Amino acid sequence: MAKSKGTISIAVDRCKGCGLCTVACLRSLIFIDKNRLNAGGYSPASVDNMDKCIGCTDCAVMCPDYAITVERIERNRADMRGK
Repeated sequence: MAKSKGTISIAVDRCKGCGLCTVACLRSLIFIDKNRLNAGGYSPASVDNMDKCIGCTDCAVMCPDYAITVERIERNRADMRGK
């Protein structure tokens, strides 16, 4: 059985903090970081606990500003035994 893992990259200066990605994330890993401002003066999205990302890409598909990129890695259980 394959297990999916993902890595989310956010282009912070492109993000307008709309929050659509936070709603789309199945694992509730993405949040709007109210303690930060990007070059445009927006509070950008950020990721909490990347290890739980399954690489579904829902956040990237939902982003109207194309600020999110997801890399997806499929691993077989046999490949994960030694790791």
